[in-house]
Amino acid sequence: MNQSAAVPAPDFAHLETIKVRFEESVCHLQFHRPEANNAISAQLVAECTQVLTACEQSVSVVVLSGLPEVFCFGADFREVSAGCAPAYAAYEGPGPMYDLWLKLATGPFVVISYVRGKANAGGLGFIGASDIVLADESAQFSLSELLFGLYPACVLPFLIRRTGFQKAHYLTLSTQAITARNALDWGLVDACEAQGEPLLRRHVMRLRRLSRTALARYKTYAAKLQPSLAAGRDAAVAGNLEVFTDEQNLRAISRYVQDGLFPWEQ
Repeated sequence: MNQSAAVPAPDFAHLETIKVRFEESVCHLQFHRPEANNAISAQLVAECTQVLTACEQSVSVVVLSGLPEVFCFGADFREVSAGCAPAYAAYEGPGPMYDLWLKLATGPFVVISYVRGKANAGGLGFIGASDIVLADESAQFSLSELLFGLYPACVLPFLIRRTGFQKAHYLTLSTQAITARNALDWGLVDACEAQGEPLLRRHVMRLRRLSRTALARYKTYAAKLQPSLAAGRDAAVAGNLEVFTDEQNLRAISRYVQDGLFPWEQ
């Protein structure tokens, strides 16, 4: 029996990078940066953190989604090149992003990622931090960082807990996208259907019946059965900073932003 009280919906109309709506004890959080392929900016990290903090007291289920064509495409290279707006400087860099994923992974709510279209690089961080991953057959999953001399330092601790080391290792080295069906076989996706909306509705309807207290207790217990994500934070952040402060990598990123050319293209 659902013991959660109805959720008083906070006013998140001012948010610019995500769309948020509440249905009783369920929070639907949609990445919404169509002009940037739903890339991760400091503002997006700040806004997601704000919403999840508000969810901690009353929400049982958080549903993450993107656009039909793209779930989330990783770091915003334009922001990497130009810097973020001063108002969001506290959320710039790998530390706040890792902490956001840690909040998803360990928070007192069930997190569902509903993936359509492309999920790349940091997008797999959100997926790896989720409790349940659902996809329709349009979904594709990739880690493209090594193409730019980078590696997915912050993503890997979350991704490995889903797929194991070797498959995460393969995704990192190959830089190639895999299909939703491949991802299902690998454990990166928990369920996949041609039409994802009915699949999502069935899961949400079931989960919203569960006691919020029981879910929170279970999440706390389950976190103790796996390697500590918090313990891996310092190494992940240091690895990310190493590659994102490398001058050659920054030049390659800037060239890609300005000219659309990969590092090996003349």
